[in-house]
Amino acid sequence: MSLFHIPQGEFTRALGQLRRVFTHIGLFSLVINLLLLAPSLYMLQTYDRVLTSRNEGTLVMLTLLLAGLLALEAALEYLRSLVMSRASAAVDVQMGPQLFNAAFAQRLSGQGSLSQTLNDLGHVRGFVTGRGLMALFDAPWLPVFLLVTFLIHPVLGWFGVVSAAFLLGLAWYNEHATGTLQAEAGRMGNAATHMADASARNAEVVDALGMLGALRERWLVRQHHYLATLGDVNQRAARIGAAVKFSRSFLQSGILGLGAYLVLKDQVTPGGMIAASILLSRALAPVDMVIAHWRQLVTAREALQRLNGLMAQPVVYPPDIKLPRPQGFVQVENLVVAAPAGANGDTPNKREPILKGLGFEVAAGQQVAIVGPSGSGKSTLARALMGVWKPLAGSVRLDGADLGSAYRDDIGPYLGYLPQDIELFAGTLAENIARFGVIDSDAVVQAAQRAGVHELILRMPKGYETRIQDGSPGSVTLSGGQRQRIALARALYGDPVLVVLDEPNASLDEAGDQALMQALRDLKARGRTVFVVTHRMNLLTQVDTIMVLNDGRIQVMGASEDILKANQQRVGQPPHTAGSHGERPKGIDGQPAGESP
Repeated sequence: MSLFHIPQGEFTRALGQLRRVFTHIGLFSLVINLLLLAPSLYMLQTYDRVLTSRNEGTLVMLTLLLAGLLALEAALEYLRSLVMSRASAAVDVQMGPQLFNAAFAQRLSGQGSLSQTLNDLGHVRGFVTGRGLMALFDAPWLPVFLLVTFLIHPVLGWFGVVSAAFLLGLAWYNEHATGTLQAEAGRMGNAATHMADASARNAEVVDALGMLGALRERWLVRQHHYLATLGDVNQRAARIGAAVKFSRSFLQSGILGLGAYLVLKDQVTPGGMIAASILLSRALAPVDMVIAHWRQLVTAREALQRLNGLMAQPVVYPPDIKLPRPQGFVQVENLVVAAPAGANGDTPNKREPILKGLGFEVAAGQQVAIVGPSGSGKSTLARALMGVWKPLAGSVRLDGADLGSAYRDDIGPYLGYLPQDIELFAGTLAENIARFGVIDSDAVVQAAQRAGVHELILRMPKGYETRIQDGSPGSVTLSGGQRQRIALARALYGDPVLVVLDEPNASLDEAGDQALMQALRDLKARGRTVFVVTHRMNLLTQVDTIMVLNDGRIQVMGASEDILKANQQRVGQPPHTAGSHGERPKGIDGQPAGESP
């Protein structure tokens, strides 16, 4: 790939909307580079006119004129930097929200990283405001300086052309020698960092099980590979940098020597000799700048390529017509769902289905318990019911609307979700319950009361304004049970019509369990549709329907009384009736009979 190749894509086209800004920057660059001729012309006139005529007035006028032109150049440099800074801000304002949404959607599919996307945006923004982009704007004016050098003497002009070509060749060699290795080092560094982050996120488990030493060794292996590759990159870059520095100094001195020879031959004036040296310095400055900021340029180019790929993903736009508030009628039609690409080591083109052709209907206001052995697809179904994991085939419909393609900002307020892995966010308890939207105090308190957590919150240091997980003075760290109860209140905020609870009492004590039971009774009384993944018998006796999953298929689904009665009868059979070899009969969740389902 060429050093100056610009990756094409949606993000590049969006940047193209700033062409008016870049046009202004280009005009500034034209005037600035023309003004950069002033010192050379001043030197030429000083040597060839002032020193020969010994006219002090001419020297004063030339000096004042030079000062004015240099002041104008400095002002234009300042304005150019200001315009570029505003262009950078425009990139953030225009593209930031789209990139955030696209990166979040990609993360849901098991790919990409939101932090990587924001870092890429930062690299592009930094390049737009950096010296590297200015060098690219200045580079096209290199022929102007060479042309003026030709006017002084053709030999000096050709020396300038050869010098510029030689340095551009070094820039190309720099890209060829280190570009691929630099990208590989970046991937190794990201892998080592991700591994360290994963270890830190699970610090308690790592410490409790004595895994720190083993994980540290694995990280060190990756880090050593990264540092070795980075060392190769830096070594090659240092060699090329030394060659550039030597060449730059030698060429700068070489044109002086060549000019002196031409002066001795009476083909150039002493002023022309000095002016040619300054002109060559100005001509090669953009090339030097590009080489000096080569790594920033390559990083920005790679970031731009990733952002273009991200923006190529399909985007769901807000519908023109908003549907009315749903009632809670759920239809699942031939549902086939697999984990997102990469979640189980699968590639995007080869994903093993977890749910295999599920189909059922649940009337509004019904409560359904989802049970089954580990790996049967219970949590996958919970995610699919929320539209979090997109189906490979089939659909999940809420009052006829496909949840998989629904605009999330519109459908989200009607849904309540309590995942198995609880994640609260830095902020106040009220903000977390209100889903970080506009806080409706009455709705926040009502959700907390329905989740049975209102009294617990009032005992916090600042009640609903207590901050969690942000490290600020007075912030608190919640226990697993407290987090689960706050997350339940978040799921119930806004009186959603469809609520999905995945192991909602996994971390609850007796009081929390009673609060959960009361919340389910309250949802039942208000006619809300509820799906609850559970193994607890006390919840199974409270729901209307039990669905037993096994190997991604519905083994049985029916009224809870009938399912529990059939299960009790089967559990009560002698062991030899369950099958050969005296196996114990299975309960409705796949556990051996006599164990809690």
